[in-house]
Amino acid sequence: MIVPAARLYAIAYTRYALGHFNVAHMEQILGVFRGACEAEAPFILAFTPSARRYATARMLEQMTIAARDLFPDAIFAVHLDHGDEASCDEAIHSGVYSSVMIDGSHLSFEDNIAVTRRVVERAHDRGLSVEAELGVIAGKEGHLDVGRRQALFTDPDQAAEFVARSGCDSLAVAVGTQHGAYKFAAEEGLRLDRLAEIQQRLPHFPLVLHGASSVNLEDVRRINAAGGQLKGDAKGVDESVFPAAIRLGVTKVNIATDARLLWTRVQREFFRDRPGAFDPAEPGQIYMQELAQLVLHKCKVLGSEGQLARVRSAVTGSDAT
Repeated sequence: MIVPAARLYAIAYTRYALGHFNVAHMEQILGVFRGACEAEAPFILAFTPSARRYATARMLEQMTIAARDLFPDAIFAVHLDHGDEASCDEAIHSGVYSSVMIDGSHLSFEDNIAVTRRVVERAHDRGLSVEAELGVIAGKEGHLDVGRRQALFTDPDQAAEFVARSGCDSLAVAVGTQHGAYKFAAEEGLRLDRLAEIQQRLPHFPLVLHGASSVNLEDVRRINAAGGQLKGDAKGVDESVFPAAIRLGVTKVNIATDARLLWTRVQREFFRDRPGAFDPAEPGQIYMQELAQLVLHKCKVLGSEGQLARVRSAVTGSDAT
């Protein structure tokens, strides 16, 4: 069942966070659905611009519809991640997406409000939710590449004004997280104090953490043992901070790097141990099984495990598809 993200946020707020899982191919889609269904958790299935270029937007949309039909108990939102105005319009009119993110974080404050407002008006007309971003999140992932010096924390006062004027349904905030596998240096980490300031000015409003993968160092070690060359300073978000972040309004947590590291580890180890193999379905099966377990773990960490019955009761008879 595909539902607008805003409906899921309203049910989850300060109780748990929704896992947002970026996917780009069939194995990832099936792994996410299997894991979320095992967890009995609502979730966000998300596609980046680079994923839409890789697999084509239509292919991803059709696989999503197929997965919805294969997993009839699943309750989820279909989300465009880091869209521009043109791709948001495509998603809004696709009939599949229930949520779009318009990323105007690189624009001036006024221009960011203006483009977000335009997308909000078109999305709300068709029942979709809109996520916006204020502040600049560092790191490299997919089409994004922002240096630490370019990063900019979200200003709490600006956040309140931005939401009021743009009409967005959720806000991605820059509070220390970074995209990619190298999120923090030295003692850097998630700024809970900044989150608290934002929540004070935006009570009851869902906030989003981008770049929130934990970067499993055991995966990094095993990748390198199988011939990889990841740097030793790979570092992610400590999962122990999520309960506090959730109490401070974080309602969606974006996860991409962890699934990519897992894919890399499975592929490298499989072909290292079986150099004569050439059937892609074999490592694909392993990856889907392990990704399902990763998703199950994330749902437990975020507190969304076991929430499906409550969510189903709340959305039954609503604008679900």
